[in-house]
Amino acid sequence: MENKSMMILAWILVLNICTISSVVQCEYYSQSPPYKPVLEQKTNLHFYLHDILSGKNPTAVPIARAASGQGPVPFGTLVAIDDPITEGPELTSAVVGNARGMYVSASQDANLALVMYVDIGFTSGKFNGSSISVFSRNPITENPRELAVVGGRGLFRFAKGFITVHTHSLDQINGDAVLEYNVEIVHP
Repeated sequence: MENKSMMILAWILVLNICTISSVVQCEYYSQSPPYKPVLEQKTNLHFYLHDILSGKNPTAVPIARAASGQGPVPFGTLVAIDDPITEGPELTSAVVGNARGMYVSASQDANLALVMYVDIGFTSGKFNGSSISVFSRNPITENPRELAVVGGRGLFRFAKGFITVHTHSLDQINGDAVLEYNVEIVHP
């Protein structure tokens, strides 16, 4: 009797699986259009990012901080940013967009490194309304250093590439920095 019960249960399971798999195939299967290769183009950008931690209107604000550590951005500090990007190294030069996102201080040794997610959005010129997405380790004691571009919006949809960052100036006391960004991206 026990064998018959097991056989009946096995057949019920087989029938259910067959029914479910046939429904899934019918509902979700469709013909794919033929592949059309997308021509990619390379774009180079050059601008300056102003990361200001001090003053009345900082553009980088700590939103979480570990109990220990020293310096403007000790290990474990999470910082939200809305940094202006400009054509030149002076904050008074033409603003071309902003870098919005966050970074976290992610190293415990003297070689300070940040891990950052930043959306660099352009607000003027040919790329107005477009942005590039950066998600990368940023070893700020290295000069130059390289960051990964992992995507974008608008004209930079599906972008990939890298940014070479040079520290143009850095205030060792308050952490304010002006960074020169040379961007090389490939996109459709």
